[in-house]
Amino acid sequence: MRGIASHVFFSVAAVTGCISVMVNMSVDPPLESGGITANREFKFGPTYVVKPKGKHQATIVWLHGLGDDGSSWSQLLETLPLPNIKWICPTSPVQPLTLFDGLSTTTWFDVIDKSEHASQDVEGMDASAAHVLSLLSTEPPNVKLGVGGFSMGAATAIYSASCFASGKLGNGTGYSTHLDVVVGLSGWLPCAKDLSSKVKGSEVEGHAASLPILLCHGRGDDVVHFCYGEKSAKKLTSVGFRNLTFKSFHSYATSLYLSRSFEFDDIVLPLSSEEEEKRLCCLKHKKNLTRSDQ
Repeated sequence: MRGIASHVFFSVAAVTGCISVMVNMSVDPPLESGGITANREFKFGPTYVVKPKGKHQATIVWLHGLGDDGSSWSQLLETLPLPNIKWICPTSPVQPLTLFDGLSTTTWFDVIDKSEHASQDVEGMDASAAHVLSLLSTEPPNVKLGVGGFSMGAATAIYSASCFASGKLGNGTGYSTHLDVVVGLSGWLPCAKDLSSKVKGSEVEGHAASLPILLCHGRGDDVVHFCYGEKSAKKLTSVGFRNLTFKSFHSYATSLYLSRSFEFDDIVLPLSSEEEEKRLCCLKHKKNLTRSDQ
């Protein structure tokens, strides 16, 4: 049942994401100054919440990909057999995207081009990371907190991880929330060249080393190529994010077709009670035995 649910979840997500990108884009003039302007106004769209069906043990803010919205992901996340997690699915602002010649769409930040040396929209990433903070700020103190996402949403989640480790956003504003887990599907690491200088000092290094991160990527991903995910994982690990798991997949055309459900066991383990953790460990062990026999 768990495998079937995850397969349906990711398969439908692939179709939903593609349709959303085509429907939600309109043409606007490209942004000036290389695509990034200062002091922009960020108007975030509606937020959708999937309430836990069991005991509320964790809250994860889940960030959609380019051209999508929080509604489609909330419907899909509700089908997952994870009753103790509350999912918060916000919608990004509608902004012109320089990479697509000024097309306006839902996007967490502007992208100039795919080059690793391109200018980074730190202002847009800070605004999105701050929005995640505001959504988590009202959660109960005994609940563990996380942020995750798909594609550009994953990139924003990974950026949030770097801000949590350093204790501040790119603009110097303090990062006020403790993160217990970060998840990225088919994403990449923004501002990679600045990460080494960002993660310095014993306290910062301690935050980085203790933060559980799960990154998943398909080798056949033709949108965000596998090499971006792999390089991101290596860079994060090299600067001190030692509690990072990177999973690659061979059998699917895109990273969304992840039909096995144990990826979500990995998400839940850091967030669960001791009793639930033991149950999930046993379940995962049985799955690994089954796969090794095949």
